[in-house]
Amino acid sequence: MAHFETESIRTQSRTNEREHSAPIFLTSSFTFDSAEEARATFADETPGNIYSRYANPNSSELIEKVCRAEGTEDGVATASGMAAMFGSIASLLQQGDHVLAARSLFGSTHQLLTRVFPKWGITSTYGDISDYQNWEKLLQPNTKMLFLETPSNPGLEIIDLEWAGKFAAAHNLILVVDNCFATPYLQQPAKWGAHIVTHSATKYIDGQGRVLGGLILGKKDLIKEVQFFTRHTGPAISPFNAWMLSKSMETLAVRMDRHCESALKIASYFEGKSGINEVKYPFLKSHPQHHLAQKQMSQGGGIVTLNLEGGISRAQRFIDQLQMISITANLGDSRSIITHPASTTHSKLTEEEREKVGIHPGLIRLSVGLEHPEDIVKDVERALEGSK
Repeated sequence: MAHFETESIRTQSRTNEREHSAPIFLTSSFTFDSAEEARATFADETPGNIYSRYANPNSSELIEKVCRAEGTEDGVATASGMAAMFGSIASLLQQGDHVLAARSLFGSTHQLLTRVFPKWGITSTYGDISDYQNWEKLLQPNTKMLFLETPSNPGLEIIDLEWAGKFAAAHNLILVVDNCFATPYLQQPAKWGAHIVTHSATKYIDGQGRVLGGLILGKKDLIKEVQFFTRHTGPAISPFNAWMLSKSMETLAVRMDRHCESALKIASYFEGKSGINEVKYPFLKSHPQHHLAQKQMSQGGGIVTLNLEGGISRAQRFIDQLQMISITANLGDSRSIITHPASTTHSKLTEEEREKVGIHPGLIRLSVGLEHPEDIVKDVERALEGSK
């Protein structure tokens, strides 16, 4: 295998027009030369495109690129990250099955497990990553899946992927890992035994806050089930968005290097500053799972959390004092972004649920962009001073 950067740039589908940059295939369907060719393609006897809800050259190229990066066998591209989260569970489980999940999950994923899937008889139990010894007791006879997110959103908790792979193998569980925060450039869960890896491609894979997209990647036999499910339920990515995301993969490595370098500088600068109870970043030595982050990630990622003194009122004053950093719920953009999870992305959780996963009222999630780090620091300093 070539280096990550080379694979991401040089993996490309070409047509007979000999184009240098991949074209956009804005078509809903594809034609056949004969009735027999149509029959054989629908029967999966011969390869070929049928309908863009099934596959499209743009989505196929994107999937191939990210599979090479993740070290997975096959994949499906979806219309959004949450479509990928939903599809990775719904396609592989059935009524009566049980999911064992890490407690620290993105707010919408939490809603899927606690409010959506129970309607169809799929239940779940949460485990705390601080107590791996207790997870054996959480298993049920009908447990079929282990669902994890590392680093977690927004608490930046790190889960031991080596432990997870061994635990899943020992209990015959499908291990699903949301790798959105790390990206395949920094971490490859499949190397540690993950059967399915998911992404909100809307985040770092796009990298400029332009389009929505999701990815479900993994072992071919499992992806075949995902393909059947997504083909007939319809969460297909648009050819244009797939083209955008495939082009963005070409710059993922250089962008993530800058995100990580700046995030570490900013986290180190603000650690111990007045008005901040805690700064959390996976590659800070003060991070509770610092050793794990270094073990399974090549760099610490682009997210830093600041737990401000004064709770929600201070957090809101802080946000309102910012002059450059954007206030939005996205992350992984070229522009730095501030989010207050307790009142936005995780607001549907109860106060008790937020407390259990470390989402304190004063917690701020900073997605460090590609601006000069000194300008980011100045904006945060201004907001800290102005929010006293």
